[in-house]
Amino acid sequence: MSIASTDHVVLPENEAVEDAPEVTFADLGLPEGVVRKLAQNGVTTPFPIQAATIPDALAGKDILGRGRTGSGKTLSFGLPTLARLAGGRTEKHKPRAVILTPTRELAMQVADALQPYGDVVGLKMKVVCGGTSMGNQIYALERGVDILVATPGRLRDIINRGACSLENVEVAVLDEADQMSDLGFLPEVTELLDQVPAGGQRMLFSATMENEISTLVKRYLSNPVTHEVDSAQGNVTTMSHHILIVKPKDKAPVTAAIASRKGRTIIFVRTQLGADRIAEQLCDSGVKADALHGGMTQGARTRVLEDFKKGYVNALVATDVAARGIHVDGIDLVLNVDPAGDHKDYLHRSGRTARAGRSGTVVSLSLPHQRRQIFRLMEDAGVDASRHIIQGAGAFDPEVAEITGARSMTEVQAESVGNAAQQAEREVAQLTKELERAQRRANELREEADRLVARIAREQGEDPEAAVAEAQAAVVAAAAEVSVPEQPAAQDVDRADRDDRGGRGFERRDDNRGGGFRRDDRGGRSFERRDDRGDRGGRSFERRDDQP
Repeated sequence: MSIASTDHVVLPENEAVEDAPEVTFADLGLPEGVVRKLAQNGVTTPFPIQAATIPDALAGKDILGRGRTGSGKTLSFGLPTLARLAGGRTEKHKPRAVILTPTRELAMQVADALQPYGDVVGLKMKVVCGGTSMGNQIYALERGVDILVATPGRLRDIINRGACSLENVEVAVLDEADQMSDLGFLPEVTELLDQVPAGGQRMLFSATMENEISTLVKRYLSNPVTHEVDSAQGNVTTMSHHILIVKPKDKAPVTAAIASRKGRTIIFVRTQLGADRIAEQLCDSGVKADALHGGMTQGARTRVLEDFKKGYVNALVATDVAARGIHVDGIDLVLNVDPAGDHKDYLHRSGRTARAGRSGTVVSLSLPHQRRQIFRLMEDAGVDASRHIIQGAGAFDPEVAEITGARSMTEVQAESVGNAAQQAEREVAQLTKELERAQRRANELREEADRLVARIAREQGEDPEAAVAEAQAAVVAAAAEVSVPEQPAAQDVDRADRDDRGGRGFERRDDNRGGGFRRDDRGGRSFERRDDRGDRGGRSFERRDDQP
């Protein structure tokens, strides 16, 4: 059936249908336990696409969802899938639902978003993607998995090994279908969907509906209900687009100034080497930055994303493929250091900000010879971008600061030094507290010792006060013995330096002359002390200090 003949509902983003009362998840027909878990997580009011999609999905209808990243699609298809499978039985190697995603990062984030609600209804979920252990994934399938969240290539490999079958799949979801097409995964997708038995529920979500996506819809969806949240062209009122035309010599300083802003920033480049290079340059400038690209191991990519989410890293330098499907809240600026390949890549990049109705800014740096290319790209993307010529920006420009919140490197360094000073002050305060505790403990022990000394004196018929005074005097004397050692007398130092008189002396050599203080293999310093008689058959002494 053609797309034109489907039921079509267009909803303004994050606005309720006019004159309609505000709905809650409890009104949508979801299981009571799932609704309670949503409330515990602070999620009570559904986004427009969720309010529209969940009732149709619970009714078993095929769904065609159109909306950019961040509109709330994951819960739109995930919660109805959990509700439908709850209470059923899953055979080994035969999941009852499969969710296909274009990237491993998106697969993991979908699973993370849905697993808490899956636990409520007693459903097992497993991520099947490249870069992770296939053995663990096969083992999980042997034990039984209700829902697979998978990338097409890895799922096909596991099926070819005979470890998985899609013959029992009741719900099939294709998330970010346009990205699947851009990455060339549609052959694998169609191969997998052909193995899903007819008659089940199909849900497809995509930001655009181009020819290949239309073919998927016609082939696999039966009388789908279409829900559209916002335009695929990126005309979002909460997102502003800017083009900064900079000279080649100013591109790196402007990038560093923007990356040093407060808040999370994603920086897009075209190549993996470019991502590593810019991330390293930003770190050298005092910016907390890290790179994310396909050349990294999955463990490294996961660690970088976690650091970015938790705020340990403020600027994430990413390539287009690695950043597809990244769902991180609170990203309010996207910086395109290298131009996007086409308008679709530009829209995918832009979709990292202004998520779920929040405001966001997209800034593209353009060298003078790239202006026409970037202007044409903006037109194809359907966005109205303001243009700014940055003259003599150097390390910092007020106009850049006004648009992006950029900060000068001096300000960044001042903040870094201030933070270091605060940390040192905290350490001093902590050490002071520890010293006070040690002093109190010492006083308590001294009082206890005096009490015992007095008791012993009384038992022996001696004067307790005299015994205590004697013990205290002994303590004072012992403390004096462990005081700072005396400095050597001037004549001793002079004697040690007189080697030309034939007497015994020690030779001190500094690092510039090959002796004295030098570093051993473990990074520590060693101090050599030699006797002048070594060359005359005498003994030679060497004293090493391992402390750095």
